[in-house]
Amino acid sequence: MSTPSVEALNAALATVIDPELRRPITELGMLDSVEASPDGTVRVVVLLTIAGCPLRETITADARAALTRVPGVTRVEVELKVMTQAQRDALKEQLRGAGGQRGIPFNEPGSLTKVFAVASGKGGVGKSSVTVNLACALAAQGLRVGIVDADVHGFSVPALMGITQQPTRVDDMILPPVAFGVKVISIGMFVYGNKAVAWRGPMLHRALEQFLTDVYFGDLDALFLDLPPGTGDIAISVAQLLPNAEILVVTTPQAAAADVAERAGTIATQTGQKLAGVVENMSFLEMPDGGRMELFGSGGGRVLAQRLSAAVGTDVPLLGQIPLDIRLREGGDAGRPVVLTAPETAAAQALQGIAGKLNAKPRGLAGMSLGIQPK
Repeated sequence: MSTPSVEALNAALATVIDPELRRPITELGMLDSVEASPDGTVRVVVLLTIAGCPLRETITADARAALTRVPGVTRVEVELKVMTQAQRDALKEQLRGAGGQRGIPFNEPGSLTKVFAVASGKGGVGKSSVTVNLACALAAQGLRVGIVDADVHGFSVPALMGITQQPTRVDDMILPPVAFGVKVISIGMFVYGNKAVAWRGPMLHRALEQFLTDVYFGDLDALFLDLPPGTGDIAISVAQLLPNAEILVVTTPQAAAADVAERAGTIATQTGQKLAGVVENMSFLEMPDGGRMELFGSGGGRVLAQRLSAAVGTDVPLLGQIPLDIRLREGGDAGRPVVLTAPETAAAQALQGIAGKLNAKPRGLAGMSLGIQPK
């Protein structure tokens, strides 16, 4: 049996994806060395970003599995070492661009990321559940998706996504945990237990700014921000930090909820942001005989879309109506979104339909450099 070639081993390791950065370890400078012995034993040294990397076992297992598939390999030994400061600096510069400058990448002229700020007039309308399921639905279609849990006082996204892992810090850069293909950051990942976060306006703004500058999301197709209810500090900060973000308003069918949600949507007239549309949650309950029970009334979402259209002077569509479904609630409690665990349900299909409409929205060329110079 011939000794496996270095080329074949490197090609196999190129399929090993770093779980946090979502790129091959060979591209990230994480492969220190690989060599093979005549008896088929392969020894590989992988460089971790930090000594306490929480996913070291995943990287080890993936590297071993990839190398085992190479013809002629009989045994794999994986050694983990830690990057030097110079290697970490080179990695940060590679990820952030020349100079490793910090900033909000989604504001750069060439960014193609669609940013959706998910808002509601009041709590209890299922805004966070909608956010999580829309993000997971897009990720399941192969898109690169991230979530910023901007509801600092009422964070719930980590639990809805089943995330218990803390983010990894590489000096001043934060690598967000990944669940179901979605990169997620939340203040809940930095809070011990169920401790309350008692912060005021300036601290809230700084936390959101840090999430957008220090957290490395990479090249995303879509970024969702789960906003707190109402039109307070965070909504204003989002308008300042992400002026191109589109507002997605979540409401329930009753008139009272639509009245309150209208305020959350009309903030766009003050901030200059666009409205992506309206989502009506808890629209009805499907009965065993095929009928529908409208527990919270009907028509609130459509009325809200009409009012917002009149307020901003452009068409604000009702993107979808999500029925009540016990499996949606159970999925949230278990940290497993219903669009993935029960895609055949009416609630999951409604959410998938809304996600498809958001994906179909053009990013537009406003503020984007076209690279054209006059002659």
